[in-house]
Order: sequence, then C-alpha cells, then structure tokens
Amino acid sequence: MYKNHRISLVMPCYNEERGLPEVYRDLPSIVDEVIVADNNSTDRTAEIARQFGAIVVTETKQGYGAAYKTGLRRATGDIIVTMDGDGTYQRNFIPILLDVMIDEGFDFITCDRTGHKDKPSNWLRVFGNDVLNLFIWLLFWFRVRDSQSGMWVFRRWVLSHLNLTSDGMAFSEEIKLEAMSKKALIRSNELPIYYKERHGVSKLRIWRDGFYNLFFLFRKRFGMLGKAPPLVEPGELNLQKEAKA
Repeated sequence: MYKNHRISLVMPCYNEERGLPEVYRDLPSIVDEVIVADNNSTDRTAEIARQFGAIVVTETKQGYGAAYKTGLRRATGDIIVTMDGDGTYQRNFIPILLDVMIDEGFDFITCDRTGHKDKPSNWLRVFGNDVLNLFIWLLFWFRVRDSQSGMWVFRRWVLSHLNLTSDGMAFSEEIKLEAMSKKALIRSNELPIYYKERHGVSKLRIWRDGFYNLFFLFRKRFGMLGKAPPLVEPGELNLQKEAKA
C-alpha cells in the first residue's frame, strides 16, 4: 500500500529463472502483489516466482502481449506497475514514479530508457527504437522517446478505455499509443529511468520483431486491427470501489 493506493506489479515471463531473483532482491515493500504471467517457460520460472510469493498465472498462447493481458486481468491493485522479469528495470524507481503519478495527478506514465543505461545498448536496438519513434510521430502526431519500453505505471481504470489488440511485442507500443492519444481522458507522461544489463537470454528477435512492430503501426493507424475486449470492465471497477467504501 502506498498513499492509500494498493499496488500491483505485473511481469510477463518466459524463462526468467535468472532474472526473477534480481527483481526480488530490492523490490520495495510497498508492492502489495506480484503477478507473474508465465508464458510456457521451460525452466524454473514459475517455481522461483512462487518461492518469492508471487501469484503465477499461465498463458499458453506464446507472445509478449498475450502474457501481459493475462497478467493484467489478474491484477487487483488501484495502480499497476509493469516491468520485464529480467532485472533490467530498477525497482527503486517504483516509489519515485508513484510519487509523481499521485502527487501530480497523472493516470499513465511510461518510462524512457534511452540515454540512461548503465552500459551502451546494442546499436541496432537503439536504431530500431528510433525508427519506430519516428513513425509514431509521423502516423499519430505525438512524440515518444522510448516506444519499446516495458515499464509503465498506470491507474487500473485506464485499462477499461484501451483497445489492446496485440499479442506480440507490439503490445508495448500499442499501450502507449492508446493511453497517450486519449489526452482528454487519460493524463499521461514519459519519465526517464536508469536501465541495467539483463539477466538471462534476450527474447527479442531484432529484425523480425522490428519489422512486425513497424507494420503494426500502419495497421493500427488505418483501423485494420479491429476491436479487442477491455482487460477490465467498467462494471468490475465500480464493484471494487463499492467494496472499499
């Protein structure tokens, strides 16, 4: 609990037995629940997560977005924090981001890793991220510095207003497009964070995922993706508010 808000941490995980202990090493006690969405891991990811007290949910449909959707549906906190299970996102930024969100009245915060890493990143990843950022500006007319960041902090009710169609890596850019384009409803911001070297093997397929994410932006812009069911129904949120009253 933090400033009268219940906090959930959601992590999609595929073979992250090396990263999860790093996440828990300095996870702030203000996090009330941890949801690990196990996406067909073949190592001890689920076992280690349960040892640390996480709620493990299984998503058999392979994909970053598919795992995230399952984890987000299970989260019960007033505010949801997300990050990958590889230890790259620093946990000590969670209270800082929550302070900014609560004190400044933001509803959605996405984190910018660019220029704030402990060590230089793969130049191809940096270039690909920049290309996707550029096309977001050209297609959707707003700027984002790190469209592929996987750390977000947002109020749970935001999920009821987002059309999240991607089951793959494009989920990361889509959640930003959905939240940050609804300026009249969702107050958003992008804040810098530090970013560490990962533990374990990266799951990103640079060329394949890069071109897929670019193609996804065009399909999203021209309405070719259809409508996805909300991850949280407004009625469910109303019931939750009544239970707290």
